[in-house]
Amino acid sequence: MTKEVIRVEPLSTYLERVKAPASVVTRHGDTIYVSGLPPFDPQTGSVVVDATVERQAELVLEQLKLCVETAGSSLDNVLKCNVYCTSAEKFAAVNAIYARYFPLNPPARIFVCVPQWFGPFDIEIDCIAAV
Repeated sequence: MTKEVIRVEPLSTYLERVKAPASVVTRHGDTIYVSGLPPFDPQTGSVVVDATVERQAELVLEQLKLCVETAGSSLDNVLKCNVYCTSAEKFAAVNAIYARYFPLNPPARIFVCVPQWFGPFDIEIDCIAAV
C-alpha cells in the first residue's frame, strides 16, 4: 500500500505558494493524516489577521472538517487531535468552539502551548482520522 497525497483547496495552493514542504492531507489505507494549518480565510486562502481565538478556532476546525471530508471521512471518524495554541489562557475559549465540532464521543486530544508562529495567529490543529 502506498501513501496518497490529497489536495484540498485553497489550502494546498497556499502551502505551495509559501513553499512549505508539506501536504495538507495524506492517506494510507484507511487512515487519514491532516496537517496543522493556520486559520485561513476560506475565500482567499490567506491567513486571517486580527481575529479572536474563537474565530481562529472556528476557521481551523472548518478546514479540518473540509480536509477529512475531502479524503472520504468525517469528523465523527477523527481518532486524535493535537491542538497547538499560543497561550494556556485561551484553553477555555478554544474548548468552547472545539466542543461544537465534537459534541459526542470526542477524539483523543492534547493541548500544547507554543511560544509563537511564523504568522499572526494563535492556533493550529492537526488530526488522524479513520476512513
